Amino acid sequence: MAKAFFRLQKFLRRIQFLLFFLTAAYLMAGSLLLLQRTRLVLQQGSRGTPSNQALPVPEEMSRVGMTEPRSLQNPRLLVGTDVLQEAALGQQHSPHWLMSRNSELRQLRRRWFHRFSSDQEPLQTAGLKAMKHTAEHKGTYMGCFTHDSRERTLKGAVFYDLRKMTVGHCQEACAERAYSYAGLAFGAECYCGNTLPAAAAKAEECSSECKGEKGSVCGGLNRLSVYSVEQLRAGARPLRRNVIYRGCFRAPENLTDTFPASLIQPNLTVEMCSEFCSKKEFPLAVIRGQECYCGYPTRHFSLREGTDGRRCSGSHNASSAAGGDYCLVYQTPVQDTRCTDRKFLTTKSKVFVALSSFPGAGNTWARHLIEHATGYYTGSYYFDGALYNKGFKGEKDHWRSRRTICVKTHESGKTEIEMFDSAILLIRNPYKSLMAEFNRKYAGHLGYATDRNWKSKEWPDFVNSYASWWASHVLEWLKYGKRL
Repeated sequence: MAKAFFRLQKFLRRIQFLLFFLTAAYLMAGSLLLLQRTRLVLQQGSRGTPSNQALPVPEEMSRVGMTEPRSLQNPRLLVGTDVLQEAALGQQHSPHWLMSRNSELRQLRRRWFHRFSSDQEPLQTAGLKAMKHTAEHKGTYMGCFTHDSRERTLKGAVFYDLRKMTVGHCQEACAERAYSYAGLAFGAECYCGNTLPAAAAKAEECSSECKGEKGSVCGGLNRLSVYSVEQLRAGARPLRRNVIYRGCFRAPENLTDTFPASLIQPNLTVEMCSEFCSKKEFPLAVIRGQECYCGYPTRHFSLREGTDGRRCSGSHNASSAAGGDYCLVYQTPVQDTRCTDRKFLTTKSKVFVALSSFPGAGNTWARHLIEHATGYYTGSYYFDGALYNKGFKGEKDHWRSRRTICVKTHESGKTEIEMFDSAILLIRNPYKSLMAEFNRKYAGHLGYATDRNWKSKEWPDFVNSYASWWASHVLEWLKYGKRL
C-alpha cells in the first residue's frame, strides 16, 4: 500500500512539473507573438522607421529605474504610466501625499517627461505635419536679423507657444492684426511689426527649429527669422473690424506733448487714422476734427472717465467729430507691448524671495501679475511643463538660480521656510482654496471636477485631510518667515 501511494505521489509531481513547463512555454510563445505584432504595427505606422530603434533614455531616468527603454518607443505608454501613478497616489488623501510630489524622483520624471513630450512627436504624423505647414508659408522670407529683447525691432504684438509654434501660425497671427512682418525667435516666440529690422545677421545664425514644425527654422539666440505677411493680409479681416471704438474723451491740454505721432489730413476717416497709427506701431488712434494722434494710455490720458458720446457729435466718423475739447478714441490692432516683454534678472538677486501659498490660493495668477508689472520672470520650486508652455519661462530655471524676481512654493516647515531671505504669503479663504485644488487635482489648472467627484466620499475625505494642512501652512509661514 505504501509503495502504491509513493508511486502515485511521484506521478503527480511529474504532472505538476509538466503543467508548469507547458504554462511557461505558452506565455513565452504569446509574448513573442505580441512583440512581433507590435513591431509590424510600428513599422507600418512609422513608414520606414525601424520599430526596434528605442529613443534615448536620460541618465537620471535610467539611474532611478524609471522605465524600460522599449516603452520609450511609444510616448503614449508614458502618458498612461503617468496617469496610473497619479490615480494611485490620488487615493492617499493626506498632506504627506501632496508633499511627496516634490520628491526628487517625481521631479526627475516630470522634467524628463515634459522635455520628451515637447521635443518628440508621433512618428507616423511628423512627416505629414511638416509637409502641411510648409505649404502654409505664404509670406516671403526676408532673412535673418538681430534681435534684442529689450529694444525690439518688431515692436508690435508678441506671442509664445513653446510646444506648437510654426511659421504659418506666426504669420496668420500677425496678419490678423494688420502687421506687415512676422519674426520668429528661439523656436517658439513670434513678434509682429511694420518696420523691417535694420541689422541683418548671417543666415546660418537663424538655426532654431520651430517647436511645432520639424524641419522649419524659427530664428535663433537673439536672432529673428523675418517673413513678409503682405500676401496674407489680402485674405484677412477688413481693417475696420479690427479697430475698436473706445469712446469720447476730453482731450488733454497739449495733444502734441501727450502723443508722439500726429497727422493732419483733410476728410480724415477712422480707417486713415487707424492705419497711420498701426504703421507707427501705436495702440491708440485719437481723432479730433481733421487731426489724428497716435500713442499710449498715460496718466495724462488714462481713458478711465469717458464723456457723453454726443459731445463728439454722436458719430464715429472723424469728419463729424467735435474739434476742441473732446476727441474720439479707437484702439488699433497693435498690441500695447510696454508690459509684455519679460526677461531674467541680469545679475543674481541678493535677496531670495519666496511667493508662498497653499495650493489653490492664486499663486499662478499672482506670478502673471508680478511678471507683467515688473518685466522679470518668476521662478518655481517645482517644474510644471504646462505653465512653461504658456510662457512662464522661469519654470525651467533652477529655483536656486536667483535669476527670477521671486520663487513659487507650496512648502512649509521651518527648514524650507528659512531658506528664503524674504517672502510674500498669499492667504485665501480656505473653502475656496480647497475647492480650487480639488478641481485642479481632477481636471487640471483650468478644468472642473465632475459632479460624481463632488458627490462621492472623495470630497469630504479631501477636506478632512487638507484643511489641517491649510492651517499649518499659514501658521508656520507667519511664525518662521523672514521679512514676510
